[in-house]
Amino acid sequence: MSKTRRYEIPLNRVEGDLEVRVDVDEGVVTDAWSSGTMFRGFENLLLGRQALDSLVVTPRICGVCSTTHLLAAAKALDMVSGVQPPPNAVRLRNIALMAETLQSDLRHSVLFFLPDLAASAYRRHPLFDEAVRRFEPAKGETWVEAIIETKKILEIVAIIAGQWPHSSFIVPGGVAYSPHPTELLQCRYILRRVREWYEKRILGCSIDRWREVRSAAHLDAWLEERADHRESALGFFLDFGRRIGLDETGRGHDSFLSFGSLELPEGTDVAGPGESTRLIPAGYFDGATTHAFDQSLISEDVSFSLAADYETGLHPVEGVTAPVTGDSGTRYSWVKAPRYDGRPAETGPLAEALVGGDPLLRDLVARNGASTLVRQLARLTRPATMMPAIEAWIAEIPASSNGDTYVPYGTLEEGSGHGVIQAARGALGHWVTVRDGVITHYQVITPSAWNGSPRDGAGVRGPWEEALVGTVIADPDDPVEAGHVIRSFDPCLVCAVHAIDRRRENT
Repeated sequence: MSKTRRYEIPLNRVEGDLEVRVDVDEGVVTDAWSSGTMFRGFENLLLGRQALDSLVVTPRICGVCSTTHLLAAAKALDMVSGVQPPPNAVRLRNIALMAETLQSDLRHSVLFFLPDLAASAYRRHPLFDEAVRRFEPAKGETWVEAIIETKKILEIVAIIAGQWPHSSFIVPGGVAYSPHPTELLQCRYILRRVREWYEKRILGCSIDRWREVRSAAHLDAWLEERADHRESALGFFLDFGRRIGLDETGRGHDSFLSFGSLELPEGTDVAGPGESTRLIPAGYFDGATTHAFDQSLISEDVSFSLAADYETGLHPVEGVTAPVTGDSGTRYSWVKAPRYDGRPAETGPLAEALVGGDPLLRDLVARNGASTLVRQLARLTRPATMMPAIEAWIAEIPASSNGDTYVPYGTLEEGSGHGVIQAARGALGHWVTVRDGVITHYQVITPSAWNGSPRDGAGVRGPWEEALVGTVIADPDDPVEAGHVIRSFDPCLVCAVHAIDRRRENT
């Protein structure tokens, strides 16, 4: 007779404080609950402040994605003032955002996700010793290299923004600084060095060669083509991941959301997928069809969140950030439950690729679903799309017929606006209302709020709660399999939560 047991899943190497509980029956996860264990009140900190204060306060929401929060806040104020930044300002905004995303993708993949392949649970695996040599924290060869190389990438942000993290160089109407041509040459040199490392150590081939891989069959052929492909970090991950079944775990709701990001500036040679006006298109992919994105379809549910009750399904323009006190009842997470058209939605590199029609990832998902392996593959290879675009936009800035990087904005006295973009971990939105120059309403929905949401009023699990169901746990005392699934979403709970009352008991 089967007996269901409940376990707390300890998770390290995630940004912020996360608790995951699972029910396990005969070694298989049958239910899951994800709890953000800290309250974030940044929205409340902004109430009553001047509109421009959001450019200083919101980058502090996260030390990993501070440029992303700054851009979302600035785009919301662009909308309030009705200003359109000039092309070179768009280029510089994009370059800084992509540089931050590159370091996040590579650090998460090499420093957070791949070290699990060197976990003691795999000590009898034939590839274990090689995994330790490459990815053991603080010692592995590729692990150490990733620290060095990603630090270089952030120099690009520092050149453009003056500092990283928590810069405030993006302002309504553009950016506050126009780099000198010698500084742009320095950015190109830095990127060239990082690209050489990425192609050699992570891909095992040129970016141009990788972008020719357009199907599952092409991927298998690519692996067999050269030893460099198989021995790269990507090739090793694919081999190890398939052997331990990562291509068969982690499937969630098969609903994917991208807010779209990286507008194509006037006169650029960079092109997005299809007829998109962005390098990363916006849309909702339901597993078969891509639908146009409509931000009015976003809502937040608090039925199982540690938040004051309000009508289910409020748009963030109407939503509030008010923590619940006293008896929490069935509520178990400080994170709200964002929904798109009433449904949970996964966001991140895989969602971006599926919405954009990436042929390789569309084919892999059509065959085996949105697995742990495919989700991490999307993150490992997203730099192959971003690096050429960064190079092109850096080169286009001096040649631009309009070298302006700022146009004066009108007024920030009255109005509402939103900045919806793609952060490293997925869809990020800021919504602001300004009255008499003062912020009267502010709401933020982060990528990890989408992916790590609790249940909604209909009892529907959040994306990574759903992805855990069906996972086989070999040893409940060392549930590395659950860690693979959660980490494939690159959880960043510091964006979702920020303070805790340790007297509260989780229910």
